[in-house]
Amino acid sequence: MTTMRKLVITSLLETDLYKFTMWQAMLHRHPQTHAEYAFWCRNEPAYPLSELLDELNMELDHLCSLSFRADELQYLAGLRFIKSDFIDFLRIFRFQRDFIKARAKGPHLEIIASGPQVHVMGFEIYLLAIVNELYFRRFDNSDALNVGRERLLAKIAQLRAFSHEAPRRHPFEFFDFGLRRRFSGDWHREVIATLARQMPRYFKGTSNVLLARDLGLVPIGTMAHEYLQTFQALGVRLRDHQKAALEAWVQEYRGDLGVALTDVVGMDAFLADFDLYFAKLFDGLRHDSGDPVWWGEKALAHYAKLRIDPHTKRLVFSDSLTIARALELYRHFADRTQLGFGIGTSLSNDVGHRTLHIVMKLTHANGQPVAKLSDSPGKTMCDDETFLAYLRQVFSRPA
Repeated sequence: MTTMRKLVITSLLETDLYKFTMWQAMLHRHPQTHAEYAFWCRNEPAYPLSELLDELNMELDHLCSLSFRADELQYLAGLRFIKSDFIDFLRIFRFQRDFIKARAKGPHLEIIASGPQVHVMGFEIYLLAIVNELYFRRFDNSDALNVGRERLLAKIAQLRAFSHEAPRRHPFEFFDFGLRRRFSGDWHREVIATLARQMPRYFKGTSNVLLARDLGLVPIGTMAHEYLQTFQALGVRLRDHQKAALEAWVQEYRGDLGVALTDVVGMDAFLADFDLYFAKLFDGLRHDSGDPVWWGEKALAHYAKLRIDPHTKRLVFSDSLTIARALELYRHFADRTQLGFGIGTSLSNDVGHRTLHIVMKLTHANGQPVAKLSDSPGKTMCDDETFLAYLRQVFSRPA
């Protein structure tokens, strides 16, 4: 007798909130955009990822059979920034299997999603969660879960010890950003449910829309790099693409979802575009590369230069955080501005195994290369050196 293999993704609601918010913005403003996304593994796995190919293709077949259920659409429609015509689009939406291809390339997996952006941009989070879970199923799960539970209790103990410190002007708040690199769906749910139950004072939400709904949490997220990168290929001057992306966001959400991502071409280049108009319209900024203290100080200096009260703004940190690192940053900034901390892998995959550093990134839009010039070495992603050189020149970024 054979046992049924558990599918990784069983609900299209199980993705990060910012996939929906970017999806809606692109559907309304640039529905004709064609895009290509590519998968990378940035570190060396314990065994060749190509061994997962058959299972991965079965999971993708299943993913492309799913559609949004009535209760899922009802939940999304209840979010005040989600518009009714987007719900109508999602009601008939289904991923097209022809738009995503996975194959073995030596020991590696080559995965490309290519097609209309509003039909392929959603693949990313599901694909990463699938690869991660298939990969870790080959390890000893019982030992991993024991380690994970011990480490989760240690994190909770850290937070309880922190609660005895003298209060700062602004509260400590953190969220789960760990869906894409989690150990498994079951473990992710256990971690989030435990934190929601035991640490409600500090734990304020999750990017995982399904878990937010099921556990009564706030879904968290605004925009990712792909949103701003797409504007590099939408007909505006390259130098103006960040301003065009921010302006389109403001017009779409009109005060909601007001945290802007700063590191598509680096913090200095971002702040050069983030003038008084945008600084007043956006509630805050999100850090995702470079030294976080350096970044935070730059952000506060920028607000000071614009004579904006930093206590009315929020800095959100989301780059490779742990509870301990988040608390360090909190102590540094908490008397000067509002803060938030998006913690990913160290919540959802801290089980004693070396994690995979996998990403699925936008590489082309409308047939043109797009790129991110990260403030962290190794995070810049583009295989077109000519375009990278041009982007650096336009934004005065050294190679």
